[in-house]
Amino acid sequence: MGRITDTIKFLLILNVIFYIGSFIIGDLSIKLFALYYFENPNFQYWQPVTHMFMHDPSSIFHILFNMYALWAFGSPLEMRWGQKKFLFFYFSAGLGAAIIHTLVNYFHIHSVMDSLIAGGWSEGEVMSYLSGGNGGSKAVLDTVSMDSIQSMAQSYNGMALGASGAVYGILVAFGIMFPNIELMLIFLPIPIKAKYFIPGIILIDLIFGITGTATGIAHWAHIGGALFGFIMAWYWKKNSFDNHRWN
Repeated sequence: MGRITDTIKFLLILNVIFYIGSFIIGDLSIKLFALYYFENPNFQYWQPVTHMFMHDPSSIFHILFNMYALWAFGSPLEMRWGQKKFLFFYFSAGLGAAIIHTLVNYFHIHSVMDSLIAGGWSEGEVMSYLSGGNGGSKAVLDTVSMDSIQSMAQSYNGMALGASGAVYGILVAFGIMFPNIELMLIFLPIPIKAKYFIPGIILIDLIFGITGTATGIAHWAHIGGALFGFIMAWYWKKNSFDNHRWN
């Protein structure tokens, strides 16, 4: 995991350019390139791709962690698969993360919305609330908690950004291709084989996602990237796809 391959170098540079650009352009860059929920007026068709290159400008650790993981786990995969195959994998995992994240938001938003409408709110009052208005009758709170309503609004108005979804796909693929490589957490310096370490990380995301724990992290995007990454890497390994098919 020492050498930086050409594609990884290109992706690192592109992420850094977007990161620096977010300081130059400011909030407009987030509004344009982060991933909004598809029924939100801020959604643009290019965001499922561009969100992979955006990172939180208020936290240097967000981009540092993702870029380190991209280099450490992505380089061995590119050396094994080749450039075209790796790029296909990377963007497919990132798009898979966007799809699963969006689907979870869709079912969450519309389940709460349906409950509000059944409780007496009109669709217009729901949309007014989501746009910053007051919403409808307070009587509906007897059946729909305020926490659920606020969570619906967060899913509708929030955005996802970062390479984490694609990186989780890379982590899973690394675990499939190199299962016995030993890895260590910084805060737990005990070597753990990749085939145990990586599923453990994903399990934590799954728990947070199912319980709806507010961590500020798009856990379902991580799960989506991991799922799509697993399907591709498992299929390729099972069928022994050679690099020359992609070159």
